[in-house]
Amino acid sequence: MRKRDFFEDNDDAGIDMTPMLDIVFIMLIFFIVTTSFVKESGIDINRPVAQTSQKKDKGNTVLVAITSNEEIWIDKRQIDLRALRANIQRLSNSDDKTSIIIQADMESKTGLLVAVMDQIKMAGIQNISIATKKE
Repeated sequence: MRKRDFFEDNDDAGIDMTPMLDIVFIMLIFFIVTTSFVKESGIDINRPVAQTSQKKDKGNTVLVAITSNEEIWIDKRQIDLRALRANIQRLSNSDDKTSIIIQADMESKTGLLVAVMDQIKMAGIQNISIATKKE
């Protein structure tokens, strides 16, 4: 009698991974294409808390950050208050629907916030919001 080899019958027992890898790559491409990229101001801000905080539509939005040590950041770079108006005009591209969201740190000074708002209004933008976080 012939002895049966255990591994002889298992030639077809392997799993074909090709279809699974195809699906994984298709899903990866799908997620890369559908991801929306968020414009960041460049630094982390400790926003104040407000009970009446509302979510704002993104649209054509420019983020301006004010740190606790009185630095102003736009588009991941620090700028001077005197250059703020020119930067806002450049980023808004003369679009009437551009809105500005100011992310002021809780420890920042109100005088700087008012000066930033004044420069934004002189740049021709009237839609200005201040970022807060909800309790």
